[in-house]
Amino acid sequence: MSRAALPGETVALARFLLGKLLVRAIDGEAAIGRIVETEAYLTDDPACHAYRGITPRNRSLFLEAGHAYVYICYGTSFLLNVSSGRAGEGSGVLLRALEPLAGIDKMQCGRPGLRLRDLARGPGRLTAALRVDRRYDGIDLFAPGPLWIGSDGSGVGEIGQSVRIGITKGALLPLRYFVAGSDFLSGPRRLNATAH
Repeated sequence: MSRAALPGETVALARFLLGKLLVRAIDGEAAIGRIVETEAYLTDDPACHAYRGITPRNRSLFLEAGHAYVYICYGTSFLLNVSSGRAGEGSGVLLRALEPLAGIDKMQCGRPGLRLRDLARGPGRLTAALRVDRRYDGIDLFAPGPLWIGSDGSGVGEIGQSVRIGITKGALLPLRYFVAGSDFLSGPRRLNATAH
């Protein structure tokens, strides 16, 4: 899938990424998950890391759409975002959950006993399953490499929408999107039942 296919607006990208494939090369094997949940973070959004301007930490959010912005949350979990605007704009889409499809043994490595539905359900589990950390910050997710986004042409059907999860600023903005009915969503059931 080429960068030219990407919509030029953050909410549109958050919806567009649903159903796409996130691919990570691990030890010569592809670990693949279908993106089933995203959250949009807009330029003028107080919850967006770009809200106060560019810093060494958030500079990847200001790259043109389709680059990885990886940061550590609460000192324990890495979170993977996709930059969503024009170069210099500062906006992004958080990848919140995947449906594991291939390379599941690689995703489970070091995580014994975790059920399949829990492997990449939540943004911290997603990066742990695919072994994504700050080394991947700034990479082009729409170019060949160790981590990239593609498509197998599958549609997603109904898209649900809700408020975002786990934030305090801008908490009531309905900028979380998900594949309605997916068994791999994070968050409380009441949010996952809301479809628009």
